[in-house]
Amino acid sequence: MSASRYKTLVDAFAADIRGGRLTAGVRLPTHRGLAAREGIAVVTATRVYAELEAMGLVSREQGRGTFVRDIAVPAGHGIDQQAVATDAVDLTFNHPSLPGQADLLRQALREVATSGDLDSLLRYQPHRGRPQDRASVARHLRRRGLTTGADRILITNGAQHGLAITVMAALDAGDVVAVDALTYPGFKVLAHSLRLGLEPIPVTADGPDLDALEKLCATRPVRAIYTMPTLHNPLGRVMPAADRTRLVRIARRHGPLIIEDASYAYLVEDPPPPLAASAPDITFYVSGLSKNVATGLRVGFVVAPPSAVPSLERAIRATTWNTPALTTAIACRWLDDGTVDHLEAQKRDDAKARQALAGQELAGLSLISHPSSYFAWLPLPDGSRADRLTAALARQHISVSTAEPFTTSVHTPQAIRLALGSTDLDSLRSTLRTVRRAAVQDACA
Repeated sequence: MSASRYKTLVDAFAADIRGGRLTAGVRLPTHRGLAAREGIAVVTATRVYAELEAMGLVSREQGRGTFVRDIAVPAGHGIDQQAVATDAVDLTFNHPSLPGQADLLRQALREVATSGDLDSLLRYQPHRGRPQDRASVARHLRRRGLTTGADRILITNGAQHGLAITVMAALDAGDVVAVDALTYPGFKVLAHSLRLGLEPIPVTADGPDLDALEKLCATRPVRAIYTMPTLHNPLGRVMPAADRTRLVRIARRHGPLIIEDASYAYLVEDPPPPLAASAPDITFYVSGLSKNVATGLRVGFVVAPPSAVPSLERAIRATTWNTPALTTAIACRWLDDGTVDHLEAQKRDDAKARQALAGQELAGLSLISHPSSYFAWLPLPDGSRADRLTAALARQHISVSTAEPFTTSVHTPQAIRLALGSTDLDSLRSTLRTVRRAAVQDACA
C-alpha cells in the first residue's frame, strides 16, 4: 500500500474522532476487520492503529480491542495534566493540610530569625546536608523502625529528588527495573527520562506477586526492584513481614538493588520494619516531608548503602548542589521538637475520617483502599470506561485520575484513583456522591 493511502486512513480516523463522528468509548474494528474492510494488509492496519494511539486518539485494551479515547481528557491524566481549573474539586493530587499549619510556620520563621547561626543559612551547604541535620533525620527514622547512622543519610529537595538521584547514581540507561503493574507515576517519569526498562509485576492483595518477581529475576538481568511496601500508591497495600523477608531473599539471590519508596509510610500505624532495616547494604530508602508536613516544604532524604553515598552526593551536586538551607533548618527543628510526630498523628486521624467517608458514600462499589490512606482505587465494572467517566466528572468540575498514569503493563485497567486529602470534608462528601452517581450512570451507558 502506498504511503499516501496509509496516511489517508490515519487522517480520516483522526478527523472523525476530533469531529465527534467517532465518540469516546466506541470500539473500532479489529485489525483483521479493518484490513478486510479497507483492502489492506493486517500489518498495515496495526500500523494505522499504532499511529492513532501515539496521537492520543485511541487506546488498546488487551483482550477487548481498540477504543476511541475522550480527547477532552489529556493523555496521562493525573500526572501530566495541566493545572486543575480553579473552580474544580481536585481529587487528582494529595496535598493534605491541617488547621494551624501556617501558624506553625510563622513561629518557626521567628525562631530561625533569632537563632545564632542565621548567617550560615545564607551560604552553600554540604551537598548531602549538614551533619546535625542528617542526625535529626536519623532520630526521626528510628521512630519509623529504621536505625541508621547520619553518615548513610543524604538530604534532598523532596522525595522525588531523592528517587531521581538514586536512579542517576545507581542505574544506567537500558537497565531493567522490576515495578508493580500499578505504580507511582513519578517513578515512571524518571524511568522514561533516564531510559530505564520497566518490567511490570502483577499486584496481589498483599503486594507484588513474588513468584512472578522471582521468575523475572531468574530470566532477565534485573538491576533494581522499585517497591512501596508501606503504603502502596495507588492501591493502599501494606506488604506483610513474611513477604518483605522473601523479597529481600530474592534480591540477594539474583543481585538487584532495592529502591524502597516510603513517602506515605507515616500513615500506617505499627507497620512491619522497612526493607532497609534488614537489607541496608542493598536498599535505598527514600522518603520526605511533603505528605506528612506540607507539599511546599521540599525536604526529603535517602538512606543509602555506604558504598553508594559518594555517587549520590555527586548526583546532588549535579542537580541542585544542596538542599535550601532555610527549609532544611525549619524541617529539622520540627523533627526534633515533635512537631512532625504531632502532624503525622493528626493526618492519620484525618485520613481515617476521609476513608470512612469514602466507604459510606461509595458503598456497593469495588473500592480498594487502606483504612488510613489519603487515596482510594475504584475499579469500574465491565462496560464502563475510565476516560468517559473522567470526562463526565470534569464537566461537573471534578478532577480525578484514570489508571493510565499508574500503569506499567500493556493492559490498562478501567479504574480511577481518588485523592481524598485536598478538599474539606463537606466538599468531599458531596463530591463523592457525584462520583458515585456518575460511575453508576457510566456503567449503565
